[in-house]
Amino acid sequence: MGCHTEINLTGNVTVTGNASVVGSVSKGSGTFVIDHPLDPKNMLLYHSFVESPDAKNIYDGVATLDKNGEAVIELPRYFLALNKDFRYLGTAIGQPMPNLHLGKVVRRYFFGLFGRIVFKISGGAPNGRVSWQVTGIRHDKYILANPIVPEVEKGPGQLVGKGECIFAPLCAGN
Repeated sequence: MGCHTEINLTGNVTVTGNASVVGSVSKGSGTFVIDHPLDPKNMLLYHSFVESPDAKNIYDGVATLDKNGEAVIELPRYFLALNKDFRYLGTAIGQPMPNLHLGKVVRRYFFGLFGRIVFKISGGAPNGRVSWQVTGIRHDKYILANPIVPEVEKGPGQLVGKGECIFAPLCAGN
């Protein structure tokens, strides 16, 4: 790890295989790309990075409730093919809504494979606004074959060996 070579690349660069960056990354944008879970032979699916020990996807928005204080939120067609273990958040905007709750969990709106993917917010104020968020943990074929392991022992096959630190100044005195 003593090499201090600087490499500047301009234009598009493709790395096939694994790549590790030791240090900070500055970027204008960052995504992961996989074969689209609904059409893997013909489409790609891009998502931005989320930092978490889980391979987590985040979907959010603001909904205006109807006269009954409800809203049906539609999620992308690929949501169920890509995600599992959903978590929900909802926050009233501009007024208290003590009865605000998740009316129905994520599901297909119509029976069959092609129904819309939705969930329902209920118990809000008529015509009120709600900030909502749904997260899911990826369960597509790629992440199942290449799971993220958050904690690993240093040593052979890792970025640094036992007793070494990626950022040497942080190890001083330890």
